[in-house]
Amino acid sequence: MSYIQPNQRDLLGILKYPILTEKTIRLLEQNQYSFAVDPKADKTAVKYAVEQLFDVKVISVNTSLLPLRKRRVGKFIGTKARYKRAIVELAPENSITLFEEE
Repeated sequence: MSYIQPNQRDLLGILKYPILTEKTIRLLEQNQYSFAVDPKADKTAVKYAVEQLFDVKVISVNTSLLPLRKRRVGKFIGTKARYKRAIVELAPENSITLFEEE
């Protein structure tokens, strides 16, 4: 495979932030985590970034590029920023701590 592994700074550019909605919180019980990722990132880049940043073993990665959404402000019509969502399934013995427990 001719995939070039990115350095640490590029890894932080691939994963932007975790997505926390009702559905993604339910997916946490199945050891699946959702992240907003760079729209140009492919599945292998997302898998490598999650494994290196969180020190876990990734089983599968599912990605979806969400459609453009129109927004209106007064008489001006524009579009919201487009982002790509990745749902990452981890091995059963691994987990990622998204919330600090006190």
